[in-house]
Amino acid sequence: MSSPQLKENYVLANCCQPRPPDRLTGYYSHDGVLKVHREGCANLQKAEQERLVTLLWSDILAPEAFRPEADFDHLDQTDFQILRHHRQLGIDYSLKLARALNLSKQLAFERHRKLRDLGLIVRIEPTMVQYRTGVVDHKWIKHRNHTYYDLTPKGLSYLDYYEGTHHQAD
Repeated sequence: MSSPQLKENYVLANCCQPRPPDRLTGYYSHDGVLKVHREGCANLQKAEQERLVTLLWSDILAPEAFRPEADFDHLDQTDFQILRHHRQLGIDYSLKLARALNLSKQLAFERHRKLRDLGLIVRIEPTMVQYRTGVVDHKWIKHRNHTYYDLTPKGLSYLDYYEGTHHQAD
């Protein structure tokens, strides 16, 4: 069995080799690292009691790195430009997106549909929409006859992952 990945400044003790679901006790060492032991480890009997702390696995396990689903491979640079557009500007509609990114109207509609089908953007129900700064400051308008879209948490995660792995900001 492999060792669990721990947050920074936590180390599993070699003496008792704790593994989930063992109950845990931590020992604050002089070097600032918290050494993680099984509760009742014989080596803790000699330890200074004020340096001991009860721990839970949920306190010390490092979060797993985000991995996108298989549908991530269906995305290209244009898709990520659209996701970036929505992250920066919020809700928008296909015609406005086409003008902003210099895309054909047809391509903008198709990509919005594709990204919606993948759950990366969501259609916004008719509502009041605030104009963006630079268009008309501090003005709200009634949702027009456009279909507006906004980024979903999944879309944001995919965009963050893409930018982190490609180290670019087109």
